[in-house]
Amino acid sequence: MTQAETIVRKSVSYFQIGGTTAEDLDRELERRGPTTRASGSRHPGATQIKFGGELDYVQSAGRCRIGNVDVTLDTRIILPQWKNRKRAKGDLALIWDALSSDIKRHEERHAEIARQYARKLERTLKKLRPQRNCDAMQAKVAEATDGVIAAHDTAQMDFDRVEAVNFENRMMRILEYRAGQNTPKN
Repeated sequence: MTQAETIVRKSVSYFQIGGTTAEDLDRELERRGPTTRASGSRHPGATQIKFGGELDYVQSAGRCRIGNVDVTLDTRIILPQWKNRKRAKGDLALIWDALSSDIKRHEERHAEIARQYARKLERTLKKLRPQRNCDAMQAKVAEATDGVIAAHDTAQMDFDRVEAVNFENRMMRILEYRAGQNTPKN
């Protein structure tokens, strides 16, 4: 029987931004935000994703099968931290809180998509049928891994595409909700 375990490690780091106006914050995010490999440009947040792991090949009865499978996933979420937040007043604080919570939610979702695909990779490898030899099995593992990683990359890009389209509406809903929470009730 094949054993499998997905090992997930997550870390969060921050980059500092300064400024006292919305324009300052925008400029700082563009100047200091993490650069992503996919676009080569800076973003207000990022999630670094690294899949890895180990598996054993077991040769028996003239066939080669998968033994133990350990898929690993390391995610590092990189978020902005505004050093002037405590001194911010009114609307700018409201806007920053809405924006920073949306950035965090967005990056956490990227990490969750990666976790889903790490588990899918584990299940896919575990289900591979024995092959005539371990070279053939290794080729099946590579093919299965490439397929799951390609599907993962597509899911991440699809998520970003949908998020970009809905960003403005989502921010308006968040701002309206937060403004409503800060309005005194008579």
